[in-house]
Amino acid sequence: MVPSQQGWSPGDSVSIGGSGTKVGWGGWRGGVVWNSFLHCVSSSTMSACGGRVRRMAKPMEMGMMMSKMEREGLIAILRSLELFRAGTVSFGLAMAVLLLASSHLVGAQHVVSPKQTTPPTGGDSEELITIYETIRAGARAFLWAEYQICFIFVAGFSVLILLMVSHTNSNGWNFTVGGLTALSFIVGALTSILAGFIGMMVAVYSNARTTGTKLLTKRLSTDLLGTVSAKKEGEYGWSAAFNTAFRAGGVMGYSLCSLSLMILYTLCLIYRGIFTDSTGKVDYKTVFECIAGYGLGGSAIAMFGRVGGGIFTKAADVGADLSGKVIGVGDGKKLDEDSPYNPACIADNVGDNVGDVAGMGSDLFGSFGEASCAAMLVGSASISIETEGWAALVFPLFISAIGIVACMVVSFIATDIQPVRCEADIEKALKIQLLVTSIAMTALLYPVAAWALPESISLSVAGKDAIVTPTVCYFCTISGLWGGCLIGFITEYFTSHSYTPVRDVARSTETGAATNIIYGLALGYKSAILPVIILSAIIFLSLKSAGMYGVALAALGMLSTLATCLTIDVYGPISDNAGGIAEMVEMPSSVRDKTDALDAAGNTTAAIGKGFAIGSAALVSLALFGAFVTRVSSNGNSPLSSGAVNLLSPVVFAFLVFGAMVPYWFSAMTMRSVGEAANAMVKEVGRQWAEIPGLSDSAGLDFHERQEWRSQGRTLAKPDYQACIAIATKASLREMIPPGLLVILSPILVGTFFGVEAVAGLLTGATASSVQLAISMSNTGGAWDNAKKYTEKGELNGWFPFRDGRPIAKNWYEQAAKNNGDSCLVQRVRMGGADKEVPIKQWLSDLQRTDAAKYNKIMAGDEPVETADGRNVIYAGKKSAAHAAAVVGDTVGDPLKDTSGPALNIVMKLMAIISVVFADFFMSINHGGGLFNTGSGPN
Repeated sequence: MVPSQQGWSPGDSVSIGGSGTKVGWGGWRGGVVWNSFLHCVSSSTMSACGGRVRRMAKPMEMGMMMSKMEREGLIAILRSLELFRAGTVSFGLAMAVLLLASSHLVGAQHVVSPKQTTPPTGGDSEELITIYETIRAGARAFLWAEYQICFIFVAGFSVLILLMVSHTNSNGWNFTVGGLTALSFIVGALTSILAGFIGMMVAVYSNARTTGTKLLTKRLSTDLLGTVSAKKEGEYGWSAAFNTAFRAGGVMGYSLCSLSLMILYTLCLIYRGIFTDSTGKVDYKTVFECIAGYGLGGSAIAMFGRVGGGIFTKAADVGADLSGKVIGVGDGKKLDEDSPYNPACIADNVGDNVGDVAGMGSDLFGSFGEASCAAMLVGSASISIETEGWAALVFPLFISAIGIVACMVVSFIATDIQPVRCEADIEKALKIQLLVTSIAMTALLYPVAAWALPESISLSVAGKDAIVTPTVCYFCTISGLWGGCLIGFITEYFTSHSYTPVRDVARSTETGAATNIIYGLALGYKSAILPVIILSAIIFLSLKSAGMYGVALAALGMLSTLATCLTIDVYGPISDNAGGIAEMVEMPSSVRDKTDALDAAGNTTAAIGKGFAIGSAALVSLALFGAFVTRVSSNGNSPLSSGAVNLLSPVVFAFLVFGAMVPYWFSAMTMRSVGEAANAMVKEVGRQWAEIPGLSDSAGLDFHERQEWRSQGRTLAKPDYQACIAIATKASLREMIPPGLLVILSPILVGTFFGVEAVAGLLTGATASSVQLAISMSNTGGAWDNAKKYTEKGELNGWFPFRDGRPIAKNWYEQAAKNNGDSCLVQRVRMGGADKEVPIKQWLSDLQRTDAAKYNKIMAGDEPVETADGRNVIYAGKKSAAHAAAVVGDTVGDPLKDTSGPALNIVMKLMAIISVVFADFFMSINHGGGLFNTGSGPN
């Protein structure tokens, strides 16, 4: 019986399991939907295992109180696990985790405090609904426009794959191979699109919930009943806001990993049946060569998603920051971040979802698909792995399947076992999540490797046949796992304002934007040293011990915690959007304080996610390079028939240098695109402030002045958000095509005209260059962003002496180290015949209304503010000169960390997977020498 039949209304809650925990109508309805889905997908296995499943569920039902939804969900999960027992291990396990993750995480969004069963009302509800709907509509419109272009590309490129891959030698065609490779490409592309769309919709939905106000169901397509998250007071407010953002990221992480694993494994099963002859023998090499198209499809869509979404989000972000925080509305008045009177702010929030969420989802899906395809393709070349059977061949998929389970179990540490209760807990919770997941995977991977792989494995290591054990493969895998974890923590050190490097960058703003940029660039270059050393060590040990198969396993080891990495990465833009919504709705400052703290941690987690993505991309690219060499060396007439690349070959060395240039060419195109779009955005904002009556006046008011206007019945002007969204959309869709074509066509043209040796040089140069450039770009931008956050928190106050020509005391900086931050600038004001202490922000707000000239001098650094210990300092908080310098650094870093930097990992992966897919076509032209026959011939 549904709730409405029992007389319940949408605002009521129902107890679950007698625990006192309440779930609203939206949570019940979501559970029913998922319960129905679970029932449908498992019904096909009912006849085989239904009785056993019911008997297994009965003791659990008797041992604890469960709702019908939970009971049926458990039954469906157990049915899926029967598939695991039946032999389809990866498929069954992925299905079980997808169902468990989705039902738990979707349902968890609707759990509310037992003490707050009735959502609070507020005047900001209608405004929040309007903003939410605008962001959702803008994100959907952009993705639909982008995906229309992607659909055209997929249709055209799949025909190219069909024709070129079918041409396997100079005398004949094999349309079976070409057709199946094209089909894999289409499936991979559509899965990537679906992954990005799921992530974007979950993020958009969760932004408002993290901000935390009641949403009216009559205005929304989805029930969003619930209480305020960030708006709640005390520890519960911190826990609710963090858990909402974290669980939303989890939906993205677990659904993407499970979905991609299920689809890939299903393709493997289908292709295995197609390439099985009448005697039962399977041509596994051809199976996995055709499967490689799956990774190509995912990576191709990721390229457009990353570049298009990156241009959109950073054009809006840079435009909003420059127009509001640096230029201002005139008369020295600057706007707060995400001010509702800045026309570009909605486009900025839309961009967070389409770039940082949808783009990242497609990117890491591509990494998973390519690493899995490379490992299975290289593994299929080993006679011992093929002889051992199917389990050994798909061992790479077991790594990912076990990783989903480990990440799912460990996720409860952050949300339930050790929840966030204050600001200091946020980064700690995220780091513990990453660390414990890595420990769990270390323990789980060895028995899986020992069970799936043969006792002795014949592999090609350094051009020679070698015998490798499952233990060696296990250590290759965990070298990637822990290498990724170390890269994540190193990235955090260089991008979090909890540590010295970012604080040094922030303090460099004392002397302006130039020194801030210099410090940030130096930090980015320095931050690349240790990650590159770690990657070099992983590559050396893996290649030395297990050849290219070891490198592929190391890449999968780094990606084995993909669900956790996606969770903490998507958490960042959700928190960022939540803060923007809180600012636009003009919620209390306490709400923005929470969302700012979540966002600052989110900037760091986003940088950690990018570090993982770049590190795994480097290993995936090398694994794909190994798959390419393996594929072309199987032909005795190949210039690479020995399985080795001669670096001193003229064509190899020439294209190695050319390949190293490609990432710079690509970055130049994407960064200029962001600059042009941001320039147009700033001009549009200026036009609106000048032409829309009353907009600049409304924007120039502070919070209290706007409240006074409203109390007087005066109307505040609203900007035209859609105009800025249109600018970002048109620019991103127009500008994403040339960089994408550069990356896609480079290996095809080089292989066609110059041969496989030239492709080998191209891939080597592009990978080596992309890794270091991507790390430095991402970390530089992340450091500048958090340096700005550090400045906005007021942490620089007390550090900058006011220079009036007199010498600075020797112990001045020692005093600054002991007495800094907003608390050191508390001002004493005469009120009611007595001196009272007033916080600096309140004092400045009052001063702006009573003495605007003095206020402007303080903000410009031309007049000092006295600290509690008697020092004269320059004010360095929001809207100050130091803050403006920090914003300049942040805006310069935006395209580095969110457009060019992250897209570079797709550059190296996409070029490599294209080379693998078209390898036979390249070999069909002058035995791999290309149309110009520049190769050195068989070696």
